Amino acid sequence: MPDDARIVTWQLGRPPRGSWRVAARCSYGHPTVIATAPDRDLPFPTLYYLTCPHLTTAVSAVESAGGVARWRDEVAQDPALAERFDSADAAYRAARGAEAGGADPFPLVGIAGQRDVRGVKCLHAHAAAFLAGVDDPVGEGVLADMAPECDDCRCREAG
Repeated sequence: MPDDARIVTWQLGRPPRGSWRVAARCSYGHPTVIATAPDRDLPFPTLYYLTCPHLTTAVSAVESAGGVARWRDEVAQDPALAERFDSADAAYRAARGAEAGGADPFPLVGIAGQRDVRGVKCLHAHAAAFLAGVDDPVGEGVLADMAPECDDCRCREAG
């Protein structure tokens, strides 16, 4: 869509870095997640970036309430969850390779730049990965307890 760049810039408060595309949209049609092609020198920006102001605020609240530690503990203690998490990490790495146009340029790091496959660091990255189609159980769990989108179509302001 021609307004995507303007809307994403408004959502982020800055232009998105590098080459990117919209990976997920809300029911209003606005971007909620962008996929960024990996930079060959740095694993950031992360592959999937949460742009929706409503969701970024809600996920920030979960992080501030100890959500990262809670999810890290759950992954460490629940073998079925850990297995799903491993699959999500593999899917994320494959998606990053596809976005890069071939092999994953950063095979040593997973979601949110984690070196530990089962590490949980940034709930925004997990939520973005889930919304972009990766079966990330952390992202799914974080998003399960919040409204999936705003009720005021606030991104219309950017259009």
